Amino acid sequence: MYVATIPNRNSPPAILLRESYREGAKVRNRTLANLSRWPAHKIESLRAVLRGETAPAALEQGFEIVRTLPHGHVAAVLGTLRRLGLDSVLATKRSRPRDLCEAMIVGRLIEPRSKLALVRSLGEQTLSSSLAQVLGVSDANADELYEAMDWLLERQERIETALAKRHLTEGTLVLYDVSSTYFEGRHCPLARIGHSRDGRFDRPQIVFGLLTDAEGCPVATEVFDGNTGDPKTVLAQVKKLRERFSLERVVLVGDRGMITSARIEEDLKQAPGLEWITALRGPAIRKLVDTGALDVSLFDVRDLAEISSPDYPGERLIVCRNPLLAAERKRKREDLLQATEKELEKVAVATRRGKNSLHGKDKIGLRVGRVLGRFKMGKHFKLQIADERFGYQRNQDTIAQEAALDGIYVIRTSVALATLSPEDAVLSYKRLAHVEQAFRSLKTVDIKLRPIHHHLADRVRAHVFICMLAYYVEWHMRRALAPILFEDDDKPSAARRRRSAVAKALRSEKADRKAQTKLTADGSPVHSFQTLLEDLATVAKNTLQPKDGSAKPFEMITNPTHLQQRALDLLGVSTRL
Repeated sequence: MYVATIPNRNSPPAILLRESYREGAKVRNRTLANLSRWPAHKIESLRAVLRGETAPAALEQGFEIVRTLPHGHVAAVLGTLRRLGLDSVLATKRSRPRDLCEAMIVGRLIEPRSKLALVRSLGEQTLSSSLAQVLGVSDANADELYEAMDWLLERQERIETALAKRHLTEGTLVLYDVSSTYFEGRHCPLARIGHSRDGRFDRPQIVFGLLTDAEGCPVATEVFDGNTGDPKTVLAQVKKLRERFSLERVVLVGDRGMITSARIEEDLKQAPGLEWITALRGPAIRKLVDTGALDVSLFDVRDLAEISSPDYPGERLIVCRNPLLAAERKRKREDLLQATEKELEKVAVATRRGKNSLHGKDKIGLRVGRVLGRFKMGKHFKLQIADERFGYQRNQDTIAQEAALDGIYVIRTSVALATLSPEDAVLSYKRLAHVEQAFRSLKTVDIKLRPIHHHLADRVRAHVFICMLAYYVEWHMRRALAPILFEDDDKPSAARRRRSAVAKALRSEKADRKAQTKLTADGSPVHSFQTLLEDLATVAKNTLQPKDGSAKPFEMITNPTHLQQRALDLLGVSTRL
């Protein structure tokens, strides 16, 4: 920022307060205020301040800060949204609904809150950031936000198709998984009691699926009734990939509870060009062992082997054994067995006590059923229930059978060996961890999709879609900001250190160093995504007003620190929006 003297032909020169800033590779200038009417001593005082000298008392008394708004995090998120061209994907021309949708998307990242709370934060009297000023929506009301959600939902298919064209190509790998989240209220037609992944069995919920590319970049989402089973959501995704996205060849990756044998036979095999990668469930693996198709001794010298079975004609089975996973399953099983025994012993004691003893097969059975339902260890216990007594003991045979398969999992795929090696098939299945990370960010860590308060089904769908678009922006931000976050920004190096496809993924040496020292290579503190946004929020947009009324109010943006400027540079954005 500097004071410039501009010649003005036959008139006195114009004295302007100007600011230079970088936009890409170009340096641009912007006039903040016309100081031509100021007396010379005030202009010189301002020049001294801009040079870093102590402000004279006269200058300090000549300005007042009318408003200060957190701005850096808005510039980072909204700037990234626009750099990605997501605003143009929403609508080619700027409009009021598009501005409001951008506000809702950015708002989910900088300060997740309800729509009503967002309206209050955008209001002129309660501005909590510069977002409303930048987008010009400080006069928005709740009804306008709801109308903008309806406007966005009408364009969801077109927007998802545009994202698919960016990130999906013929023969591409597509990841798909579902999650659920709970409601506050019971008036939405989508809300149903179902299998709660949030542990909130006292609340109705919705189920929603997420399609991503091979790296976890979100492309599409869909909302289902809360009691919808995971496999029943697959057919809708197949139609989406084939009909709406016009992909003739694609490999769909889904977990063992999603892409079941029934879905493969009824849906996937009926779509030419569509292949899949999934995994077998425990009973199917046990059957392979019992029929001799799988010999556990294979893993005495290796951790991966490809086998075949007449039960899976035309398909490939890649069997893996991870010793670390085996040890973890053994530990977890023992913990659950001990916890079950502790609760069963309480039931046994209740049947033996002198007063108010527990008796009757039905009552004892109910108590035992609650215990077994809680820990899911019923198959590993032998029970003796009589009217006046109860006994239990571990079933060592079933425990041994399960332990023999600890750490073993089987990848099932229709992709030919010439196209995908066994190692690549395993690594492709492991990519589902990207979708799990997306659900963590969506539901808990960053975007806080839950709980849902909307009552109309379409508003719920729009809410989930807005959260997906917010994660789309976050996904790109995290990749760009990886050098200053607790993220591995040297993935090729880490991949070279990996011992095998089955072994646990290793971090690169650079990532290990960041985790140990909590510092980047240039000595700056390493951040999480949220703490970096909080740091950027200290870059403020200040509105200054000369007290003598000699000039109009003008804005000054806080100079970023070294770390803040590094973050903005990595994102390719400026504080000037």
